[in-house]
Amino acid sequence: MTEKRTEIASLGEFGLIDRISTTAALRQPSSLRGIGDDAAVIDAGEEVMLLSTDLLMEGIHFNLAYMPLQHLGYKAVAVNVSDIAAMNGRPEQIIVGLGLSNRFSVEAVDMLYKGIQAACENYKVDLVGGDTTASPSGLMISISVLGRAKKGHEVYRSGAKDKDIICVTGDLGAAYIGLQLLEREREVFLADPNMQPQLEKHEYPVRRQLKPEARMDIIYELAELGIQPTAMIDVSDGLASELFHLSKNSNVGVRVFEDKLPIDEEVYTTAVELKLDPITCALNGGEDYELLFTIRQNDFEKIKNHADIHFIGYVHPDPKQNVLITKNANVVPLKAQGWEHF
Repeated sequence: MTEKRTEIASLGEFGLIDRISTTAALRQPSSLRGIGDDAAVIDAGEEVMLLSTDLLMEGIHFNLAYMPLQHLGYKAVAVNVSDIAAMNGRPEQIIVGLGLSNRFSVEAVDMLYKGIQAACENYKVDLVGGDTTASPSGLMISISVLGRAKKGHEVYRSGAKDKDIICVTGDLGAAYIGLQLLEREREVFLADPNMQPQLEKHEYPVRRQLKPEARMDIIYELAELGIQPTAMIDVSDGLASELFHLSKNSNVGVRVFEDKLPIDEEVYTTAVELKLDPITCALNGGEDYELLFTIRQNDFEKIKNHADIHFIGYVHPDPKQNVLITKNANVVPLKAQGWEHF
């Protein structure tokens, strides 16, 4: 009799995380929050420590045919800092783990760390350790980040309440469009190595894919304005997917408006050029690393004129009703079609 075999793909990334979390009991009284948020939360007296990690695999998360090693190093740090930002914290230290095959030279590693150090300088974090190992093929980079927040000021995915306003920073879909452009030019090059990349007029979306920024600026601005979001998450897997996370964790529903979704003009026109729906790109593209958060209605006046915070909808009590209001006032169910890892 053979044992039952369940394919990981049948669960998907989030199903697998849910399965693992059911056996991950918290035994230490200092462990305040474990699996299920952007970072783990550890008691540290008057503060809490925030701990998160991200793993980037060559061929899965990046392609060195068009991803410069310096940009990769920077991006690897930024995506981790973004997790700390999503908890309303400040990053302080990182640890870097590398898996290297013998096709990488010392100079290549230097370029990778040049990007890591540039991100450390920008986000004011210290590189305090790590590990390196051989890899049978390709490059693997894993970064763990430690941050802090004043106790009670950390923000979870679970705090959204009825009538809260849903906000998102920056613009959406740019990183996905940047990826499509880079993949298109790679295919052109493979077909004809004499062809030069045609990316000059698409600098913005390409940069958003290759060198994203964590929105720590928004975290500092919210603090200065005396605003603590009720719930928050970073947009790594696509806006729709993150909205579902907020809905599930807060046990609420969301209503968002198509005409309120922030899409850069260049991104919009490039999506059309690529025969892609700009709204679908904004909802499901991923890797924008903007912040999605909810605020109380009485905080609206404090940020209503902020040029880089957009009010895209509101929270309501029914967690089974997560909907998009189209420009024609049609109510359609939200669908999450973001990146599938398995």
